[in-house]
Amino acid sequence: MSLVRHEQGTEATARAYWSQVHPVFMLPPIAASLFGAILAGYVSFALATVHAVATFAAVYTAHVKDGYVDFHVRGEDDDHPLTERGCRVGLVASTGVFALCCLFLVVFVDWVAALLTIPLWLVAYHHAPQLDTNPLTATTGYPFGIALALVGGYYVQTEALAAVPLAFAFVFLVLLSGIKVVDDTKDYDYDRSIQKRTVAVAVGPARATAIAYGLMATALLVVVAFAVARVFPPTAVLAALAFGAVALVARRAPPELATMLLVRGSYVFLAVLVAAVWFEPLTDVL
Repeated sequence: MSLVRHEQGTEATARAYWSQVHPVFMLPPIAASLFGAILAGYVSFALATVHAVATFAAVYTAHVKDGYVDFHVRGEDDDHPLTERGCRVGLVASTGVFALCCLFLVVFVDWVAALLTIPLWLVAYHHAPQLDTNPLTATTGYPFGIALALVGGYYVQTEALAAVPLAFAFVFLVLLSGIKVVDDTKDYDYDRSIQKRTVAVAVGPARATAIAYGLMATALLVVVAFAVARVFPPTAVLAALAFGAVALVARRAPPELATMLLVRGSYVFLAVLVAAVWFEPLTDVL
């Protein structure tokens, strides 16, 4: 049986599997994993790479499973490059890579490192059709994965948990949940037609938008509060200001454009936080 639905051959098969790599959604979890390693101070690049690869494999699993469910099971999508068998092969391959990474973490770190990593795959695999039908889990699944990637990235370096990575993880969970609610409002009519209960479907687009920006504002206020308390570097306030400026513009934009702005704003937010942590010793000297 063929693995792909359209063209045949090795090159076509490679293109079909590569099509399941979505950088916009894959880069943030991987960046969060590496950010966790940076928070640890001394970085073992081998361990950081293994955890980042595990994170990639988990997100790849989510994309393949989502495509399989949305096209082959629900019939929601108009097209998909992989056959049912191709999807299963992709899932086995990504799960195998993830399992090897977890085994490496057990051997070279400890079992807790693997225990903090395994939920990434569990959330990814069960996102569709289980978690994406409930307003809470449909909203928080992806942000929770990013938060967990950050905590796991820190743990594999230190073999310990600390307040700072947990605080950052909380901020990302709340901020990205707000962005996800905005993202879901652009699909309100379609989601409602198929009885998919996102926050927008559950409470209406206007109220969902208010909830979304309330979550984002809360996350930014937490960053400022932690910076004042010196849990975060003082320069972390710049990250809150940068994202806040983007959010003010996005608030007046239609849902699709707002989502694009907010997602890219989250990249800026993360980049400024990385710089704040990386150059914290310089701020202490100054």
